[in-house]
Amino acid sequence: MVLTTTAAALLCLSACVSTSLAAAHAQNSTYYNPILPGFHPDPSCIFVPERDSTFFCASSSFNAFPGIPIHASKDLQSWKLIGHVLNRREQLPRLAETNRSTRHVGIWAPTLRFHDGDFWLVTTLVDDDRPQTDFSRWDNIIFKGKDPFNQGSWSNAIHFNFTGYDTEPFWDVDGKVYITGAHAWQVAPAIQQAEVDLETGKVSEWQNIWNGTGGMAPEGPHIFRKDGFYYLLAAEGGTGLDHRVTMSRSKNINGPFESNPANPVLTNANTTSYFQTIGHADLFKDGDGNWWGVALSTRSGPDYINYPMGRETVMTPVSWPEDKWPVFSQVSGKMSGWPMPPRASSQDLHGVGPFITEGDQVDFPPNSSLPAHFTHWRFPAPEAFTVSPASNPHTLRISPSALNLTALNGNYAGPGGQSFVGRRQQDTLFTYRVDLDFSPSALEEEAGVSAFLTQNHHLDMGIVLLPASASTAAFPGAKQVTTTPTDPSALIPHVRFRGISYVAVPPPVVASLPPAWANRTLTLEIRASNASHFAFSVWPAAARSEAQTVIVASNAPVSWGFTGVLLGVYCTSNGHNGTTPAYVSKWRYTGDEQFRD
Repeated sequence: MVLTTTAAALLCLSACVSTSLAAAHAQNSTYYNPILPGFHPDPSCIFVPERDSTFFCASSSFNAFPGIPIHASKDLQSWKLIGHVLNRREQLPRLAETNRSTRHVGIWAPTLRFHDGDFWLVTTLVDDDRPQTDFSRWDNIIFKGKDPFNQGSWSNAIHFNFTGYDTEPFWDVDGKVYITGAHAWQVAPAIQQAEVDLETGKVSEWQNIWNGTGGMAPEGPHIFRKDGFYYLLAAEGGTGLDHRVTMSRSKNINGPFESNPANPVLTNANTTSYFQTIGHADLFKDGDGNWWGVALSTRSGPDYINYPMGRETVMTPVSWPEDKWPVFSQVSGKMSGWPMPPRASSQDLHGVGPFITEGDQVDFPPNSSLPAHFTHWRFPAPEAFTVSPASNPHTLRISPSALNLTALNGNYAGPGGQSFVGRRQQDTLFTYRVDLDFSPSALEEEAGVSAFLTQNHHLDMGIVLLPASASTAAFPGAKQVTTTPTDPSALIPHVRFRGISYVAVPPPVVASLPPAWANRTLTLEIRASNASHFAFSVWPAAARSEAQTVIVASNAPVSWGFTGVLLGVYCTSNGHNGTTPAYVSKWRYTGDEQFRD
């Protein structure tokens, strides 16, 4: 990219200010980005002294369920999943009905706030299959909760009328309450605002209050009142490499808003940083009165090709002198910031989920349920998943869905759902594996593991029953195993790798399972040993010496759009009549290394 003289000067000014600010923080604290690795975009964070001086962060979930994860911390370094705002079907039944499975559907950009003893979360459920000007495409909703550590305290959705997205609540000093949101599909894209009754969703007439600085799609608005000004934070430039954070301010809540001469206040556009697409920011103060910013970012570098974890949450210190504009430190992997509370202070946090850096060692004991961080795509069919059934204790039984992971042409999954459950990839290098006990008996019955981004982007390796003639490749290591000639029409188990994406995927690999492996529990593994490829391997459980790598595939097909990879297991009849369940055990996820530069 070629920079204009003005743009280059602004970037130089921003870098110089950020460098000075980082130097000022150098003696205070050191921490590392991302603070919420993996699929955690559009962060909104608050500090709540009334709740034991705890920080809370919400992030977007699109079609994932449970949706809208909430993480908590007391030290800004150790983040624990404490629950999900969207945790039961009756809260928002329409999530099951939204068509398509691309970046343009699902839960967008939640804003989390605390006011007068209550937690409020305002967000948008987007349905890409409806016209852009149709109110029903933009289902804007309010959730109210008393205690985020008790996810059952979150209300059902309260709906309000707004043809737009990225909505947030703001309480003014005169007692009036406003909703601010983005509408990028009118003649002039704008940030809009209306008064609101949060209990009922009733809104006044929407007014344009700022059109941004001229960048594409001004969105993600957040308002802060400070030193007699209303500061309006926004994102512009789209959510790709030109993403940036801009700011304006006014003495009046209704404007006019004056742009910050130093805009953009935060971006890594036109740099060689590993952290790119920085934008959609939020601001909060800690217990010492210091300001922090959070934003989304992808660890892709400017090539923007390999970033399977998608958009993650990063944090940066912010200097905000009285009557002045705030100054953000430039985002990088290793940061210097304001002093932080002792790291051990978060260890006593209660909550249903793990700390963000924990791996998985899940053995599905009797009388347990699926771990809180396990994730489905839209609502699951509850009867499809049984933890530790009496016939197979310490396993997860998965009954097959008629639809596979692509489902109805990559769109709506249908009322039967998809029999898939996964967890976020949260490390650049990782090892994910499960033991699979699966004895298919009908054509196209299949169970396996997947690096799943959306219904339109996933890489799968499974055991599937196919005619012997279906083999397209010799099984890896065939010389080391004994194969037996078979009637070409006979149904036999195969190992199959295949993928789907808007990005080119390798051709399918279909190889008959070695007869010596038949009727044995198998270990299936997905491993990232570098930043650009996944290795898919299989072997008989407890016989690692027989491990065979089926394929090493680029992760570019699942580096796309708004979400991030889920590593998980599936079971499907692929539209046929099979009913054989799969039994999954020894679910393991180990983070091996985190790249930050």
